[in-house]
Amino acid sequence: MSRDLIWPVILSGGSGTRLWPLSRGLFPKQLLELASDKTMIQETALRVADRSRFHAPMVIANHEHRFLIAEQLRAVAVAPDPLFLEPEGRNTAAAVAVAALIVAEQEPDGLMLVMPSDHVIADLAAFHAAVGAAEQAAHLGRLVTFGIKPDRPETGYGYIKAGAPLTDAGAHEVAAFVEKPDRATAEEYLESGAYSWNSGIFLLPVSLLLSELEAHAPDILSACRAAVDGRTQDLDFVRPDTDAFKSAPSDSIDYAVMEKTDRAAVVKVDMGWNDLGSFEALWQIGEKDEHGNVCRGDVISSDTEDSLLISDGPAVASLGVDGLVVVATKDAVLVCDREKAQDVKAVVEELKRQDREERLTHTVVYRPWGSYETTDLGERFQTKRLVLNPGAKLSLQKHHHRAEHWIVVRGSARVTCDDRVFMLSENESTFIPVGAKHRLENPGKIPLHIIEVQSGSYLGEDDIIRFEDSYGRAGSTAPAGSRTFDAANPKVAPILHSVRHRSA
Repeated sequence: MSRDLIWPVILSGGSGTRLWPLSRGLFPKQLLELASDKTMIQETALRVADRSRFHAPMVIANHEHRFLIAEQLRAVAVAPDPLFLEPEGRNTAAAVAVAALIVAEQEPDGLMLVMPSDHVIADLAAFHAAVGAAEQAAHLGRLVTFGIKPDRPETGYGYIKAGAPLTDAGAHEVAAFVEKPDRATAEEYLESGAYSWNSGIFLLPVSLLLSELEAHAPDILSACRAAVDGRTQDLDFVRPDTDAFKSAPSDSIDYAVMEKTDRAAVVKVDMGWNDLGSFEALWQIGEKDEHGNVCRGDVISSDTEDSLLISDGPAVASLGVDGLVVVATKDAVLVCDREKAQDVKAVVEELKRQDREERLTHTVVYRPWGSYETTDLGERFQTKRLVLNPGAKLSLQKHHHRAEHWIVVRGSARVTCDDRVFMLSENESTFIPVGAKHRLENPGKIPLHIIEVQSGSYLGEDDIIRFEDSYGRAGSTAPAGSRTFDAANPKVAPILHSVRHRSA
């Protein structure tokens, strides 16, 4: 008997708090290469790349991440169907409800495989075998969760206690969901063999899930139904009705349905799973040297043991330390005890309280056309390095308060400046006067690298009027009047800092 294709749903939210400063609010961990030479969301999508078994994946994502996700999936030849953009995070229950409603329009009796985008699964064969076992239980009318075989008394995960067996393939009834235990209780769970870690991965019959949402979380289902009914298409993205989606109560699918239903089942699996929820987890999966250190980037270690040392910028040297986490990026350094790695989000909360941009962005800011990095900033000037992807172009725009000099250092550029359209090659430059209508394009097949020097009385990225834009972004204008930045003025320093990170 042939089986129907499974509908993968990839949940890609994230606040970028647990692996700061590597991850940020606008660049969370699923967009990073942490466990392989591919990003975590790419690895997640490739796990369900077999089109004889799986539909193209639906991705539920934060709208701020849309272009990054679309580009990363394009790079591994995965076309999401659709890429659904949340205007605001409402936890996993709303995301799963939205996905179920969309799938139900095409296959009301379909099966939906829900996967977070930021998990490591080392044993792909074991994962696919577990999906097969879950499929059997789902066809028996069960909402199936994947339970991970524990290998240590972990206190950072919720647990699932397995009940009576349902199938010969290893599916069991769920006897109980258990909150994160203390150390002694976790040791008891590990010794008993009856408990699994709650992975947050599910195989769900769509019709059954919707009926259970109706029974246990009707407010969430009602809001999501209105959001889906009012959805619109924006380029390659699907957007829900914003007000309806925001009205959905924020709750996890575990609390909203799985812990209340009498139709829950668990498939226990050992598949090399890790949710990389802390730097401790990153140390655990990393390749260690003879002293137990995991080192990445420009790192020198001496008399150092059992530490995680990462540099994404400056050289990092350690001497005479044990059990530390040291993470250096171009704009931030984190140092903490490995045993405190779960508490990094407290640092991000303090950054938020101080309204510091380091919690949101890196020095390199990604845009739909490529990226930019501010390399210098002073009174009435700043310099940037722009990288335009092949075929990309900036919006047709003008500025009220700044002029720009563009120098091509790699590739070829097509420049529009008022009525002129011309080409620039490497080592050539041009000047864009204040108020000129202009555009920069990369017509070539390699990335275009530009050094941009801005000068003027106001350098904020909100000094822009867009006339045409390929990415659906609205135009904006600078505040009335002009301002002169004084880099030596302490009242202006935070403003100078924030200019580095505003969108272009």
